[in-house]
Amino acid sequence: MSFINSAPFTTRPEIQGTFGVVASTHWIATAVGMATLERGGNAFDAGVATAFTLQVVEPHLNGPGGDAPILVHDRRIGETQVICGQGPAPAGLTIDYCRSLGLDLIPGTGLLAACIPGTVDALMVLLRDYGTLRLRDVLTPAIAYARNGYPVVERISATIATVEAMFREHWPTSAAVYMPGGTIPEPGSIFANPTLADTFYRLLSEGEAAGSDRVAQIEAARRAWSQGFVAEAIDRFCRTQEVMDVTGRPHRGVLTGADMAAWQASIEAPIHYDYGRCRVQKCGPWAQGLVTLQQLAILAGFGLDGQSPTSPDFIHLIVEASKLAFADREAFYGDPKFVEVPVETLLAAEYNKARRALISDRASLELRPGNIPGFGGAVQARAATGTRTAVSASGAGEPTVGRIERQLPEPAVAGDTVHFDIIDRDGNMISATPSGGWLQSSPVIPELGFCLGTRAQMFWLDHDHPAALVPGKRPRSTLSPTIALRDGEPYLAWGSPGGDQQDQWIPQMFLRHVHCGMNLQEAIDAPAWHSEHFPSSFWPRQSRPGVLVLESRVPGKTIAELKRRGHVVEIGEDWSEGRLTAARQDGPNRRAAANPRGMQGYAAGR
Repeated sequence: MSFINSAPFTTRPEIQGTFGVVASTHWIATAVGMATLERGGNAFDAGVATAFTLQVVEPHLNGPGGDAPILVHDRRIGETQVICGQGPAPAGLTIDYCRSLGLDLIPGTGLLAACIPGTVDALMVLLRDYGTLRLRDVLTPAIAYARNGYPVVERISATIATVEAMFREHWPTSAAVYMPGGTIPEPGSIFANPTLADTFYRLLSEGEAAGSDRVAQIEAARRAWSQGFVAEAIDRFCRTQEVMDVTGRPHRGVLTGADMAAWQASIEAPIHYDYGRCRVQKCGPWAQGLVTLQQLAILAGFGLDGQSPTSPDFIHLIVEASKLAFADREAFYGDPKFVEVPVETLLAAEYNKARRALISDRASLELRPGNIPGFGGAVQARAATGTRTAVSASGAGEPTVGRIERQLPEPAVAGDTVHFDIIDRDGNMISATPSGGWLQSSPVIPELGFCLGTRAQMFWLDHDHPAALVPGKRPRSTLSPTIALRDGEPYLAWGSPGGDQQDQWIPQMFLRHVHCGMNLQEAIDAPAWHSEHFPSSFWPRQSRPGVLVLESRVPGKTIAELKRRGHVVEIGEDWSEGRLTAARQDGPNRRAAANPRGMQGYAAGR
């Protein structure tokens, strides 16, 4: 039955109001964000409070030691800006150093893959430049949940179980925090991390010691993070600990306090593509958001209006466009401070006309990057030996964004992330995808109560590749928040956790909303899919040519037709694809929606 000609199935209403809306991947964080709006904060204040709370209640998906790209649309400025909270590679992490250790890939766990943690400094810049509240106002909820406890979701318990042996045998500091009394916390039990609460409280205390000025307090907290007690603890841990990682060998970290002191979050312009009435905006090509824009540029030549979102034509076209866009990601994307990325060409009409012509009624089984003379590097891929997990592995991560079976050495942990979207009554808008520093990524630093991230695993150890490892360079991140203007006005903020799948689920939802007449909740709830055709961004960088994973709710006739067209179809569970959240505004109306998969994400508003 067509979604166009009947009421789409939806699990819950699209939230509607005029005061403000918040949508996030955890109900507690959504409640904190909404409470911040209620006490007079704007969308950016609410974003900071939401982000710090997510670090506490979803420690298997993000943490203070991770990274955070943030898109903001401030009504006072009248334009969208990017706050880059993606920390670069430290000075000591070089291709030659990794090669000297006998590595051909940077490990996906442990200390060696740690980049400079970017999340906290990015949130401080967000609060300072766009917010209105004080540091105490936005940190208090996170401190309270870390000290007093929060209910453990099932996936936290499952993730700890996956790395239990690693914790017991090699990472005792993590076992001390996440296996209190030597046992894995039960789902629904109340879990606290008082050391993390102390870290946040000390940041607040050192900030307030600077006096009563709001900005002075924020700047003092930033110094305590990057030049004070946090940087000192990170430096000491990396210098003194050799940590077992996914290679089966221990490695020491190279991140130093000097690296942290030398870096600050930056503000830059987004890149964009105009798709119909909407200008879709993303972070630059140091992240993978350009993949969404390229898909839209390819699909602009097809008539998608009126199509059913579960029809074989709709799914086939989007999948084939994604294959071409992700192939270009592998060939061209990298930190534009270090390599020239041909963004204008990649989004140009003539280039995408040629790319569009490669799509037939048959599924491509090749990785086909475009040819842009003078740009790009060799595409590298590794054939998968087993089932590739979407964004999690060996039981780690959210079960709703990736199957947990995988035939890889233990503990192959890719991790996942969180997301939130907020719009306030003045029309200020934020979309952010904090990630990294997952509890399963590296050992807890005992003085701080959190661990470092492993984002450097996304670099290639190939000097000629656009995403080659270079000190000071940002890794080609999968993190991909999105804001769209409609007719020049801020309209839609949305995104999803999911590693490489983020920029598959993000355009799917958008296209269902734009072409199929679905509201945000309907577009999120609709049956979804992902391709595993291209190389994964995560260790061990596998690809599975032609593989298309569909939720089992996709109609049987559609599945049969996609198989006939040559897709290597695998069927996932009914509700297994994506963790999208979204918020939009139209005049005075504010609307929001959140993914029901995993039973964690919620939207709120009034």
